[in-house]
Amino acid sequence: MGRMADPISDPVPVERRVDLGTARLLPDLDRPRGWLLTMDDAPQSYVDLDDPLYLEFEYVQRLAHVADLAAPSGEPLEALHLGGGGLTLPRYLAATRPGSPQRVVELDGALTALVREHLPWPEAALRVDAADARQYLAQRPEHSADLVVADVFGGSRIPAHLTSVEFVRAAARVLRPGGTYTANLADGAPLDFGRAQLATVRSVFTDVCLLAEPSVLRGRRYGNLVIIAADRPLPVAELARRAAADAFPARVVHGDRLDLLIGDARPVTDATAVPSPPPPEGAFSL
Repeated sequence: MGRMADPISDPVPVERRVDLGTARLLPDLDRPRGWLLTMDDAPQSYVDLDDPLYLEFEYVQRLAHVADLAAPSGEPLEALHLGGGGLTLPRYLAATRPGSPQRVVELDGALTALVREHLPWPEAALRVDAADARQYLAQRPEHSADLVVADVFGGSRIPAHLTSVEFVRAAARVLRPGGTYTANLADGAPLDFGRAQLATVRSVFTDVCLLAEPSVLRGRRYGNLVIIAADRPLPVAELARRAAADAFPARVVHGDRLDLLIGDARPVTDATAVPSPPPPEGAFSL
């Protein structure tokens, strides 16, 4: 009888039906222990088991900049991640801020089981709960996190109930004074969804900025928008410096330029919320 394959040392593609769709794990031919996770053919996460500091996706690099600046270097952060996938950012925080208490909320329990089986993580470093992000927030104690990261996609779209003022208020409630809220979303021209989300977050927090590539801001292509917010002045200059040095440089939009971008967009409420727009055909090429 032949030797059974080790899913870690013998990387072969894995496909499995999970709770919310079809998940695939695809090995990276250029990185021996790098894996791409897709959901229904949409790229979801990238994990390098040998190097948690390697962040393949540009938007994850931007979220990492936010986490890096949320507290002095190396200081533990109590982080709440809404949306789990391959746990790329939680693994990064566990490596850069040892001892950080982290909770991850992932609705798809079968997806988490798949990731645990093929891309194991140090269980002591973080806890993963199967729950709806909005319901989970309602149960969390007030002022119980330093960082809240919202990165929840049902396939390639953000569910409507995670786009409203009520949702952002629920996230703000669990933040400690001085804590940071950040959200990843995706949009394309004319950026109606993104502008409304900025108006929504700005209605809750006193300081808000946006990180995005210039081509996305100009409506030339569909892409990620990372919103950062806090009830304190944000480290805008340092965010801009780091984002400009990335392989795919991003721009920080803040202050008057943010006002101009938001324009006449109004905050979204539970009564008016809709899912994020679907990506255009061909947006993801694997």
